[in-house]
Amino acid sequence: MSSNSNIQEAGGGAAPAAEHVSPSENVIVKHHIVAAAFWLGVALLAGLFYSMQLLQHWPLPKWAVLSPGRIRMVHTNLIAFGFLTNAFLAMLYWTVPRLTGRAVLSRGLGWLILGAWNLIILGTWIGLHLGEAQAVEWGETPVWIDPLVVLGALLVWAQFYPSIFRAREKALYVSLWYFSAGLIWLGLTYIMGNFFPQYLVAGNAAGPLLGLYIHDLVGLFVTPMGWGMMYFFVPIILRRPIWSHALSLVGFWGLAFFYPLQGVHHFLGSPIPMFAQYSAVVSTIAIEIVVTTVVINFFMTWKGTEGYLKRSIPIRWFWLGTLNYFITCLQCAFQVTLTFQQVIHFTDWVVGHAHLVMFGVFSFWIFGMIEHLWPKLVGREWWSQSLRNWSFWLTAVGLSGMFLVLTAGGVAEGFMSLNLAPRETILEMLRPFWFTRTLTGVMIIFGVGCLFTNMAMTAIKSRMAHVDLDYEPYEQPEKEVRIGTI
Repeated sequence: MSSNSNIQEAGGGAAPAAEHVSPSENVIVKHHIVAAAFWLGVALLAGLFYSMQLLQHWPLPKWAVLSPGRIRMVHTNLIAFGFLTNAFLAMLYWTVPRLTGRAVLSRGLGWLILGAWNLIILGTWIGLHLGEAQAVEWGETPVWIDPLVVLGALLVWAQFYPSIFRAREKALYVSLWYFSAGLIWLGLTYIMGNFFPQYLVAGNAAGPLLGLYIHDLVGLFVTPMGWGMMYFFVPIILRRPIWSHALSLVGFWGLAFFYPLQGVHHFLGSPIPMFAQYSAVVSTIAIEIVVTTVVINFFMTWKGTEGYLKRSIPIRWFWLGTLNYFITCLQCAFQVTLTFQQVIHFTDWVVGHAHLVMFGVFSFWIFGMIEHLWPKLVGREWWSQSLRNWSFWLTAVGLSGMFLVLTAGGVAEGFMSLNLAPRETILEMLRPFWFTRTLTGVMIIFGVGCLFTNMAMTAIKSRMAHVDLDYEPYEQPEKEVRIGTI
């Protein structure tokens, strides 16, 4: 069996060629991961500070640049564009050459994208503190940043699409389907959400566009990148092919068809015409069927490899993230109905839901990718197995606790509001929930801190060299190899 067929059956696409096995590209991967870690650290601290103002213990009074509203925007934007986007770029630099057998367009362009994108995030960070925010949820980036983001997206297209178009295997693996579509959807979604409401559409007419932007940023950029990541790394780590290629295509086309129709469910009960609201409800429920096919595909791939959950920390992150994804989408299918909305609208239930999907799913998958790749990038085995375990359990328990306490608080808040309880009484009732939320946030920060500490110590002090058994055999095309049962 050739190395080409081996890696294809493993779910990895085309056989790599020598042209893409480049230490300099791996350095870019490493730098994007480091940048992602930095912005995640800033975002988590911003989230901790914001939670403290709900406890009436704001530590930075009378500082407009550090007011709670601005801190909250820093928290959300740095997660979306600082952490997630840098991590996804690292993932693309690792996966696309290995899936296509082609190098990216230019290593120099790679360094330009790395520097330019993080300068954009730095400008966004400063601009938000200075109050230069747009009135667009998840799109508060200052107006002078928006053209730079679009230019950055064009540079990313130029970097990766030539490799995909020139792929040695014309039958593209499903990860490349998701990456190709996700990059296109990112540009279209960002323009729709940040330019149209700002310059072309106003008032109630802008509402549907804002709803589409909020949801499509997650569904048409973050989700394709996350699913494509899973379809690449899970088969590689388990050393077995994905269970069903057909189901992977059902997931792709279902995402493409149903997800763009959902955005208006963020504005149920608003003056937006009811036909648009009803269509959003139906398509949101329909996407749960699509998500179920993806979850079944992954769990059937894991079937018979349960020992990996004990032995492989990357698989733990991927497995728990997939479970959280099923929970959050099942929850979403119920919470968008008008009956549920009467109770949970404008409550902490929605906040818990958002944290579960953005952190408990996609961030967990990214942590799994980092756990898998970091030893390969620095050439050393992990410095501390104990820190790896502490990172997983502190973060997982902290996030689960935060989700449960916000969900429970949101239900109590919703029913009290339906019974016309005074707002002061509701706020007093929520105080213990918010205090617990802050404690779970501290757990998450310590868990992520364990991961980052381990990354730094692995790069600096780990003495055991890492031997790559996952990719290196395939990156020597002149040799035939067999791995496991593949």
